[in-house]
Amino acid sequence: MKTNITKHSKPLRLEGLPEDLRRELKQARLGRGWSQRELGSRLGLPQMHISGIESGKIVPRYDTLLELVRILDRDFLMVPRALVPAVLSLIRDHFRPDQQSESEERALYAAHDDEQRTKDEV
Repeated sequence: MKTNITKHSKPLRLEGLPEDLRRELKQARLGRGWSQRELGSRLGLPQMHISGIESGKIVPRYDTLLELVRILDRDFLMVPRALVPAVLSLIRDHFRPDQQSESEERALYAAHDDEQRTKDEV
């Protein structure tokens, strides 16, 4: 007896990429100083397609989205849901303007200045 699995499953089609993802893509493009036309030419897509992706009117295929993300020097990463807050915190910390430059290494568990002063004063 054959079972038709597609009969019981309905493909999920997004109405648009999530707004935060679209915003990140646009910021990454602008950070590189690229216009939509320049990004499109690097991907082999017309400017209108890039505009549609950024505005949420077009949902790209997975392979197109992956190529778009990687050309912007980003990547997708599967993270267990329980770790999402920790990963987001690390990302926010990485982009904080008061931090040292990217080329300088920072200790993961560095003592804060207040803690260090307290230890030095004792």
